[in-house]
Amino acid sequence: MQKLNELLPRIIESLRQGRYINEAAVSQGIVLPILDALGWPVFDTGSVAPEYSLEGRRVDFALLDANRRPRAFIEVKRPGQAEGADRQLFEYAFHSGVPLAILTDGQEWGIYLPAEEGTYDERRVYKLDLLAREINISTERLSRYLLCADVLSGSALEAARTDYRDAARIRLIQKALPTAWNRLLREPDELLLELLADTTEDICGYKPSLDDCARFITSPQQPSLPSQSPTAAASPRPIRVSTKSGPLSFTMNGQTVQARSAREIMQEILKRLADRDPTFLIRFASRKHGRKRKYIAQDRFELYQDRPDLAETHSVEFVPGWWLGTNYSKDNIEDIIMLACEVAGMKYGIDIEISLG
Repeated sequence: MQKLNELLPRIIESLRQGRYINEAAVSQGIVLPILDALGWPVFDTGSVAPEYSLEGRRVDFALLDANRRPRAFIEVKRPGQAEGADRQLFEYAFHSGVPLAILTDGQEWGIYLPAEEGTYDERRVYKLDLLAREINISTERLSRYLLCADVLSGSALEAARTDYRDAARIRLIQKALPTAWNRLLREPDELLLELLADTTEDICGYKPSLDDCARFITSPQQPSLPSQSPTAAASPRPIRVSTKSGPLSFTMNGQTVQARSAREIMQEILKRLADRDPTFLIRFASRKHGRKRKYIAQDRFELYQDRPDLAETHSVEFVPGWWLGTNYSKDNIEDIIMLACEVAGMKYGIDIEISLG
């Protein structure tokens, strides 16, 4: 699909810059162009029906056949907000007997077979992340499940059912699990660090810092899964050349600024990027952040999902009307700064350098 191959790089670049700030932007800037590239007449509401009504309910898009019967539903969420929306989508699909359902926030695309057995996750045939996959893989998968001719003929549905039943999927998961575990050890997520810190406190009464936990997890002495060979063992988190050694500081636009902590560096860089570009904060907030974290938000209680205690004690209003979470290790802070550079269109390690001590 040449048209889709040419379209996806532009979409991916805009995703990286946080250009899709709400559901309407995702629909108009991502979903409809992709459907158009896959052969759907997107300006014909008899084929691609927006706000499709279901007895008082509405699904964002219904893909219709020649008799105007829905063959697939597409539910659109703003970036990073697709978590948990599969329940609503399944209700829509069950209500109308539609066998194929797609949930997307623009970056991630979940392909579901609502009528199959299992949990919501188990009925997800495939999950595609446009920022994590190669262009050719994204093109192949979107075409496999959403090509207009194949959806209308039923072959897209059969392909999805084949994938659902394919035992190779289980083997791939089993093969990937050790690699995923070792990657998690090399680059621990903030939730893993927090869980380790809380559990340590439960055992001994003292709570280590997130940096202590990160150093422990990334220690070369940590064992890998028993089934792995020594060459697959977890190794320390690689040192990025853009992180300089020395006193706490950062360099931006040729100016070096000293700081008292890594969190102060993160806060000051985000503040300067916001001063540089009035659209930066809304674009940065629209990117997918941690698994259950928002790095910045206009409501402090959106920073830590299900943890209002952390929102009270580990957040700061770094510019008027915008809150920043501060319960992060140095490695997490570096990841946040790298993401901010990507959204701002700046090169980490060149336009912005940091020294976290």
